[in-house]
Amino acid sequence: MREAEVVIAGAGPTGLVLALWLTRLGVRVRIVDKTSEPGTTSRAVVVQARTLELYRQIGLADTIVQNGLKFAAANLWAAGRKAGRAVLGEIGRGLSPFPYLLMFPQDEHERLLIDRLAGAGVEIERSTELIHFEDAGDRVLVRLRRPDGVEEECRTSYLAGCDGAHSSVRQVLRISFPGGTYAHLFYVADVKLDGPVADGELHIALDDADFLGVFPMKGDRCARLIGSVRAEPEAAHENLAWEDVSQSVVQRMRIRVERVNWFSTYHVHHRVAERFQTGRVFLLGDAAHIHSPVGGQGMNTGIGDAVNLAWKLAAVLSGHADSPLLETYEPERIAFARRLVATTDRIFALVTSNARIARRVRLDVVPRLVPALFGIEAVRRFMFRTVSQTAVRYRGSPLSAGAAAGVHGGDRLPWVRIDGASSAVEDNFTPLASLDWQVHVYGDPAPELPETCRIRGLALHAFPWSPAAEDAGLRRNALYLVRPDAYVALADPDARPAALERYLDERGLRPGTGSARS
Repeated sequence: MREAEVVIAGAGPTGLVLALWLTRLGVRVRIVDKTSEPGTTSRAVVVQARTLELYRQIGLADTIVQNGLKFAAANLWAAGRKAGRAVLGEIGRGLSPFPYLLMFPQDEHERLLIDRLAGAGVEIERSTELIHFEDAGDRVLVRLRRPDGVEEECRTSYLAGCDGAHSSVRQVLRISFPGGTYAHLFYVADVKLDGPVADGELHIALDDADFLGVFPMKGDRCARLIGSVRAEPEAAHENLAWEDVSQSVVQRMRIRVERVNWFSTYHVHHRVAERFQTGRVFLLGDAAHIHSPVGGQGMNTGIGDAVNLAWKLAAVLSGHADSPLLETYEPERIAFARRLVATTDRIFALVTSNARIARRVRLDVVPRLVPALFGIEAVRRFMFRTVSQTAVRYRGSPLSAGAAAGVHGGDRLPWVRIDGASSAVEDNFTPLASLDWQVHVYGDPAPELPETCRIRGLALHAFPWSPAAEDAGLRRNALYLVRPDAYVALADPDARPAALERYLDERGLRPGTGSARS
């Protein structure tokens, strides 16, 4: 019987990131997946800035950026003509160390995560299926079926269900998965093509009948196509090929597909699980929420789930926090998932609806309005914050307290570049690689604060006050207690050591530096 502190069911991006963060934090994990090998086809292609920020904390961001493709503009097509172009470039300049949109296919993404996990000494147990589990109160008893068919029982402190839309973990818990399925059948194809769209930019066809997105990929004239399939009987769903897709919009955009590397069809769902936690068992990623691919949010949201839960599990398992900390995972993540599903549902309905008003908006209003709006700096910044997930916040969480200037407890820590030859760090995100709780002060710390931080095992980072810090919404000399996932827990404008100690004591938090393994 192999024991682990956390068993992870599912080795997609969500499960892999959870395993990486937990391993880095010193937690023993087992990660199992019923498939025999990693996926070779996928719909997810966009890695958002917030995900890259989280990856930077574990030394993964630079590799993904090097292997991905930044793109500078989005082109809108209507009725077969290019009707508008929104210049993106570094749309989030000053807001994130990753101010751009990045294309990096999920299959390549998974392979990179798997390699990093293997380098940390964790191998995925393939062809291993979770059959059943029982929450025994002080532990979870997990029954697995190994590749040879032999069943095994594993004891673990916690179980994480990262096993997709048809989650066995969710089914054993009997958690409902309300929502629905869109009537349209869609396809994703990895192709080599030629034509006006082979320019390394994003192209979206807002057609009167069909939908098509052309996502640029690395390589000569390589792209990923996502579009609607010509009406076919449901029974023929699994046997469809590229020849079966609706060709009208492809022809209107003068796209010549020279080679199809792979092709798959799928239905789009919009669902959020009723609960994300039951006792010692958690749901993450597609097991907890699925929605339309609008905005490239799905995979990134699952990765956000993984990081949110990982540091909390590690804190409780190491004795640095009491178990009620784990009860903050669900309210923080389920609120965002519900908002996201509702938003993408409305946008997706507009994009795919055959109603006259929806067609008029797609063909006439959007192509004119969107490029004009993207020319306004305030709109560009708002759109970047929204799509990049840097605007995700937890102000209503039990872990969030206080406000100083424009930054509240529960907000993502604003990014600030640190200029000056005397600066030992590039920006205020550099210390986040420790994966520890830490205190930030922009200006001069209160006299008693260094000693309080030393006693409490908190690293204190004092950054020089600057116009950039003021522009980011920070307050001079205020105290910002930062969580391991780079969210502000406590913002105190008066930088009172007593307020910091009271915050930690009331929540049963005993953070200590050096808990993360390098």
